[in-house]
Amino acid sequence: MPTVDYSPLDRPEISMNSFYPRKNWTPTPPGAEDHMVKVDDGVSLSCRFFPVGPESPTILFFYGNGETAADYDGIAPIYNQVGINFFVADYRGYGGSGGLPAFSTMLSDARKVQEALWEILEAGGYNGPRFVMSRSMGRHAAFELAADPPEGLKGLIIESGRPSLGNFTRGLEPAESQKFQDEYLEKVLSIEIPVLVIHGQMDDLAPLKDAVGMYQRFVSSDKHLLIIPGAGHNDLMHIGINEYFEAIRQFVAPKAES
Repeated sequence: MPTVDYSPLDRPEISMNSFYPRKNWTPTPPGAEDHMVKVDDGVSLSCRFFPVGPESPTILFFYGNGETAADYDGIAPIYNQVGINFFVADYRGYGGSGGLPAFSTMLSDARKVQEALWEILEAGGYNGPRFVMSRSMGRHAAFELAADPPEGLKGLIIESGRPSLGNFTRGLEPAESQKFQDEYLEKVLSIEIPVLVIHGQMDDLAPLKDAVGMYQRFVSSDKHLLIIPGAGHNDLMHIGINEYFEAIRQFVAPKAES
């Protein structure tokens, strides 16, 4: 697909109303590893890796707005319990990262984080399959990787996401906004790698119909949908934790055995 210039979405008035960066970092939990990934001159992103084993699948995770990598200190062990290495990356200005967030750098940084993780995995002898996963706003980074997958990327997991730029086109002229949205949707629907979509039935921030429509239109022949009954945008893991992690485990397990 042709490269899209998203720099108009980096305007300060858009970024200020679209990102909610929060500085937050915690001591490294037992068994975890902290990494700083350089993405620009003088700018590095804080990342945390929770490994469970070299043969296990690995998930590269991009979180939702207002969260940080350290917020996952209590969630990552659940991924480990179902046999998954879990690597979560902060965005610019979030967690322990430097710089200021912007849409275009969120996409380009995703590629640099992925490349750094691949190097970490190879250096550590991790030979299990690799997946990218996102929650809410993190979908932008995950879609960027999945639409042009690096070697070794076996699948995409989208939680509480939708094929929309959301607030990132607010303030643009209608024609320009529609052009960006059309190009974005084309990219999302071009994804051919296996996909798992997880969504809350009562999500009022990312309506269920948008997620279902996205799932139905994915061209991938290997796609799966889990709807958590009664769950909203921020509580679906709490409400449907067993179904949530079982769906993820099943999604990565067949690729681990192939």
